[in-house]
Amino acid sequence: MNCFSEDTGLEVWALNGEPGVRSARYAGEEQLAEKNIQKLLVALLNKNDRRARFRTIISLIWEEKEFFFEGICEGIIGDIPIGTNGFGYDPVFYPTGSTRSFAEMNIAEKAEFSHRKKAASKLVSFLQEQIQMIENLSTKINF
Repeated sequence: MNCFSEDTGLEVWALNGEPGVRSARYAGEEQLAEKNIQKLLVALLNKNDRRARFRTIISLIWEEKEFFFEGICEGIIGDIPIGTNGFGYDPVFYPTGSTRSFAEMNIAEKAEFSHRKKAASKLVSFLQEQIQMIENLSTKINF
């Protein structure tokens, strides 16, 4: 059956890619953003390299084959949480090219940097190509 799924993680260079795929559960199974942020900031206390990125992967099963679409937003981790918009690590993540955290941005501003949007755009382009191929094949068969 054709289907897709998505997952996103925060990868921090100084922490060898942590929290990564465990981003939502970094500080425990209860998935509390405040605890995750606190654990992250404590882990970075003596680190000079604060480079990080949000990485989204969409997995698509299409006609019994698997395809992957990646979206990345590079940035850095701030020293303290700032802002009230968004969720998760948004209060401490500053995307490259911005002086504000994701949590300080509205939805439209955040979309300019969005890792999910980048991955979803690749998925949509792929599906449009597949539909075009089917339409072309259908036209040839119908003469």
